[in-house]
Amino acid sequence: MTLSLLERVQAWLFRAVMAVLFGLFRVLSPRTGDSRKLPPVDQPLLTVSATQLARRIRRGEVTSVEVVQAYIDRIQQVNPLINALVKDRQEASQVDKLIEEESGGEEALADRLPLLGVPVSIKEAFALQGMPQTVGIVSRRGTVATVDAAAVALLKRAGAIPLGVTNISEVCMWGESHNRLYGITRNPYDLERIPGGSSGGEGSLLAAAGSVVGIGSDIGGSIRMPCFFNGIFGHKTTPGVVSSDNHFPPSSGRYEEYLSVGPMCRYAEDLLPMLRVMAGPNAHRLSLSEKVDLKKLRFFTISHDGGSVLTSPVDRQLLQVQRQVVEHLETHLGVQVQQVSFSELRYSFQIWDAYMALPDDQGAPPQAFCEVLGTPGHPVWPVWELMKWMMGRSDHTMAAIALALMEKTRSSTAPPSSSLLRHKEKLQREVDELLGADGILLYPSHPNVAPRHHHPLFRPFDFAYTGIINILGLPVTQCPLGLSSEGLPMGVQLIAGKLQDRLPLALALHLERVFGGWRDPGAQ
Repeated sequence: MTLSLLERVQAWLFRAVMAVLFGLFRVLSPRTGDSRKLPPVDQPLLTVSATQLARRIRRGEVTSVEVVQAYIDRIQQVNPLINALVKDRQEASQVDKLIEEESGGEEALADRLPLLGVPVSIKEAFALQGMPQTVGIVSRRGTVATVDAAAVALLKRAGAIPLGVTNISEVCMWGESHNRLYGITRNPYDLERIPGGSSGGEGSLLAAAGSVVGIGSDIGGSIRMPCFFNGIFGHKTTPGVVSSDNHFPPSSGRYEEYLSVGPMCRYAEDLLPMLRVMAGPNAHRLSLSEKVDLKKLRFFTISHDGGSVLTSPVDRQLLQVQRQVVEHLETHLGVQVQQVSFSELRYSFQIWDAYMALPDDQGAPPQAFCEVLGTPGHPVWPVWELMKWMMGRSDHTMAAIALALMEKTRSSTAPPSSSLLRHKEKLQREVDELLGADGILLYPSHPNVAPRHHHPLFRPFDFAYTGIINILGLPVTQCPLGLSSEGLPMGVQLIAGKLQDRLPLALALHLERVFGGWRDPGAQ
């Protein structure tokens, strides 16, 4: 795949301008010099998967109170450093009494309450009864959920115990979890780095061993980027399988086609049981009980997006670790991994941006970002907010203001260009045909390991590596693959055909055994 001379010039000019702005930002912005480290995990209960914890609780080998207390103690250790949990719940549980009264035995409990006694953290965008649901908007301060989101209710019904709600980016629309209400969340591997967004609080808390499983939402990479930056597992489900009811902001336009709700966790074996619970009545659509033989699958790999004008080049270490996955699959599974490419991937951001603006079947456009920022009052005026920000008086982050300004410069009624529609339709057709019902595609999660705080402002389109998969409507498992030379997590996206979620889940479980999965950031 080659770029035209015009595209190469455009790429050079864009990166040159971003480099100049980025250089000015580094010179003018204060450096925190935060070299503090997380304490290592020293409580054995914190290094046990949710699946194993539930089994041990059912057998009476450990009480739920002991498990929850171990996590509360860990949160008190790490949250002052990472600022991931914004409101704790710390509720007393009747789990241990329930076990004593259960007459059907362990198997009956496992079938009825598969997550009995397991602590779970919840992204603040989801309604958790009695907990804040502000999505980082100052004007929503004091907003408290009166019900549980559908996925949260299913987890609680399965016996999970919510620890509290975690920080997010403002209105869930940025790759860094920072807002004027709760502040900035930090990456546990390096406090000067971002944990990603919008489910960044989840990613940070899980990686810091402050929770064992959590719940996130993803419309452009909001599960996968935090999981990638924090070295944990996450799964973006096939859209429409897990309900997004009582998630804020609510879906509008055609967002339901691109939004996915899914599990985030430190241990790969927890992904499938979490997904089975969260999918509820739709779980049968995924055939999660069907055994997966990796040796009978077809594998493909793509190293980069083909040279988009807007995205950064993929880091050499990420390319190398992806090649290591390919070599392992070919050597140890005896499969052939085919290198493929799609020329349309270089337009990933443009496709994502165009399709996010499409109206629904009744012709209603998605709710304007400025309107959501102003809830429950009037829409935000971004030019005025920019002026206030320059004087340190705005209630909004620069990222949110910049997004609002971009929205104002784009006509909400203009349909996507015919060329973009053709690019998307061609890409959809080719990827669907390639993957079928037995294919898995390896694709970079992001061009770089976790950037420093605020640096995404100068690389705003790098999320296109995850965002394009939302528009294609495909399930993806984010899989950690060890640490870079800087001690930061690396990983890869494992992409499958629609409703074939069980395939990348199985591969993630295999790769965890080979590459080691989650690493304790306090021990690095």
